[in-house]
Amino acid sequence: MKPLPALELVTRLEDAEWLDPTAKKVRKVVRRVIRPKWARDVLHGVPIGHPVHPLAVQVPLGAWISAAVLDALPGNDRAAAVLIGVGAGAAVPSAVAGFTDWTQLHPEQQRVGLVHAAANVTATSLYAASLVARARGSRGSGKVLAYLGLAVVGAGGFLGGHLTYRQAAGVNHSEEIPHRFPGGWQPLAPLADLPEGKLHKIVVAEIPLLVYREGEDIRVLSDVCSHLSGPLHEGKLKAGKLQDRATQNGGPAGGEPCVVCPWHGSTFSLRTGEVQAGPATARQPLFETRVSAGLVEVCLPGAD
Repeated sequence: MKPLPALELVTRLEDAEWLDPTAKKVRKVVRRVIRPKWARDVLHGVPIGHPVHPLAVQVPLGAWISAAVLDALPGNDRAAAVLIGVGAGAAVPSAVAGFTDWTQLHPEQQRVGLVHAAANVTATSLYAASLVARARGSRGSGKVLAYLGLAVVGAGGFLGGHLTYRQAAGVNHSEEIPHRFPGGWQPLAPLADLPEGKLHKIVVAEIPLLVYREGEDIRVLSDVCSHLSGPLHEGKLKAGKLQDRATQNGGPAGGEPCVVCPWHGSTFSLRTGEVQAGPATARQPLFETRVSAGLVEVCLPGAD
């Protein structure tokens, strides 16, 4: 079966560079409005382990679809208006979370995301106009505006699906590692060859690994950032939130050693793989290590 023609149109949006100036202006506004790092982390979904936006959109979509059903039946004008109002109000926090995620995407993803957002803003405006028409006693116009809003939000949802499932925005880019890495202990490198207190990349079984050494304490994570596949070994070291003994030989002192992704600033603990700061929401796969006769070996728990 051939894909729908609409898919080709959406694919062209990925290369629509004429959207970039607008995207740049919108990014500046979003970053100016949502300044606290803790607020951005909450909106990204760091505390719950996945993006907030897909969860938040369930409220306006559910309310608006329910309103459409009620509008098709007699005697439900007031209930339909209430649901439209609930949906319009719930669209605001959903949009805030979505725009926060959007600022941390690749240009191709931002182009599609910008049109997705424009469709949703248009739909919300149509629903607001529907409420105004209903309040003025024009129920017929109110229903027409509401159905137009539903059609537009449906088109926006199609773009959102493309953004997530075709362009992999918001998904865990390290999820496949346990399915690709071989089970059991695998040789990494001689201990003497690993630099002290520095981020180092080593490929094992075609999987790039991030290696950090403190004496004979070796920490190994997947080198592929779970947010958008950034190369963590090109990032920087910093001290995290948890207190630890001061590291030596150039490592971070006064806190848990962390790595900051060079692409979008996601921060992960080198000891646990846990997210310390977004936009990433999924932890990095953490490898166990051991030293045998001077050779460092790694094992990924749960690997197939």
